[in-house]
This record gives sequence, structure tokens and C-alpha cells, in this order.
Amino acid sequence: MNGLSVSELCCLFCCPPCPSRIAAKLAFLPPEPTYAIVPEPEPAGSASTTSLRGGAAGRWKLHLTDRADFQYAQRELDTIEVFLTKSGRGNRVGCMYIRCVPGARFTVLFSHGNAVDLGQMCSFYIGLGTRINCNIFSYDYSGYGVSTGKPSEKNLYADIDAAWQALRTRYGISPENIILYGQSIGTVPTVDLASRYECAAVVLHSPLTSGMRVAFPDTKKTYCFDAFPNIEKVSRITSPVLIIHGTEDEVIDFSHGLALYERCPKAVEPLWVEGAGHNDIELYSQYLERLRKFISQELANQRN
Repeated sequence: MNGLSVSELCCLFCCPPCPSRIAAKLAFLPPEPTYAIVPEPEPAGSASTTSLRGGAAGRWKLHLTDRADFQYAQRELDTIEVFLTKSGRGNRVGCMYIRCVPGARFTVLFSHGNAVDLGQMCSFYIGLGTRINCNIFSYDYSGYGVSTGKPSEKNLYADIDAAWQALRTRYGISPENIILYGQSIGTVPTVDLASRYECAAVVLHSPLTSGMRVAFPDTKKTYCFDAFPNIEKVSRITSPVLIIHGTEDEVIDFSHGLALYERCPKAVEPLWVEGAGHNDIELYSQYLERLRKFISQELANQRN
């Protein structure tokens, strides 16, 4: 699209789309759930274990369907804990904690991209956490996987808040040991949370500046009815921010990553992956190399 025509501008200002409509059009494509969370019977006399696992919620077991395409054996499944928590908007939020590395210094709170759920992502999480020496905590947005409710911008923010609180209270992990990682639409809740809470670091993978700027690439300002206004929030992030973007991204143009980098006062050296699109950055060797350097060297040096 080459910009806003006169008729499009008139339409926007006479009948501006509400953020939920922009969000629905641009962002949310929840797949058929690829997993279930089933209660696991507690052994007799294990009340204390139940309490540690989250009170009446007890222990839960991950059941993956064929659509999850999971490639690991029981040994890997044993590293995964799943449970449900509740958001401030009343939705149940499915959560997954993967102990990839015993005694890991950092835990990554990962907000995944569109059209996937935890069942499809857990294989990737195990591989990623093992390679960057971090544990991984993730969650499904409202309307994705086992999470209830409908996908919306407001629910995105409530969902990550619930995940953040669960990670902190259930596992006792302090903010200085949490890395917020958002991919694609997952950069929206990540930026929002990072603008309100300090953490160890933030990774923005194929981020968008705002909904309007994705739909209308020549948009230069943020309108009151815009959805996902990352560009207005990123300057409030006080933690180090690594931005990763493919130069040939066909879904969210590379210019979005550049614009956020320029607006982010705490940005570190970014990773622009030459030739990469929206869904294949992980296949390039620079991806893991840059993450490893950021986490094992730059963050470590900053704290020393």
C-alpha cells in the first residue's frame, strides 16, 4: 500500500476503527488447541505439595495432540510444568514453565507470535532455553490454547500481567532475573509490561510499532484509536532492549524494528538479519549468537 488516500483518510476520521477492530483484523488467529491441561491426582497425604503447586489448583499434566508436532521424549516432557492462573479480566490463562537448565540465572518470559499456542511452541522453547542457558516461562493469550475468553488488546495486557505475577509468586523469581521476550504480536504485551516494570532485559523479535502503521505503512502519528502503540511505550522501558528484525520481513516491515530502535533509549546493538523474513529468523546462525552474547556477556557485565 502506498499511503492513505483521501477517501481512506475521510473514512478514518469520520468512522475511526476502534482498537479492538484493528486488533482483530491484524493480529489474532488462534489455532485449534494443540494441547490440554488435565488434573494430575495427588498422592495421599501430599497436601503440602498441593499448596506449593498453587493451592486448590493442584498439579496439572500436559497432554499434547498430534497437531502439537512435539519431537521430544518423556525426559523432556518431565521438565515441563503447566497450570492455569486467572487474569485481572477474569479469564483463565494457560501457563507453561520449562526447566531447561538446572540453576539457570535467568528465566525468559516468552510472549509468542500469532497462530500458535503453547503446544506448538514447547519444542522450540526447550531447544531455545537449552542453547541460551535460560529457563522458559510462557503463556497463552485469551482465546488461545486452553486460555478462556476472546483475544483482544486489553486481554493481552491482562494476560501478561497474570503470567508475570505467576512467575514471580509461584516460582519466586525476582524481576532482575527475568528477561521479557516478545515475538511479533507478542511484542505488544512485552513492551507494555516492560514500560511498567523493570526487569533484567527485553528482547523484541520482529516487533511492530502500532496497528495502524502495519495496516497503513505511511502513517506518521499515533491516533487515539490506534491499537498496539508500541512506538509510544518503548521510550519508557528502563531495562536493556535487544531488537531483532529480518530485513525482508513480509508481515511487519523492517522499518518497524528500525523505528523502535531509534525511539528506545535503552536499546543495545540490534540484530538486523539480512534476507530473513517474518518467520525464519531463528534459522540464521546470527540469531543464537546474538542472544548468547547479550545474555551471557552484556547482561553479566552490566550487573558486575
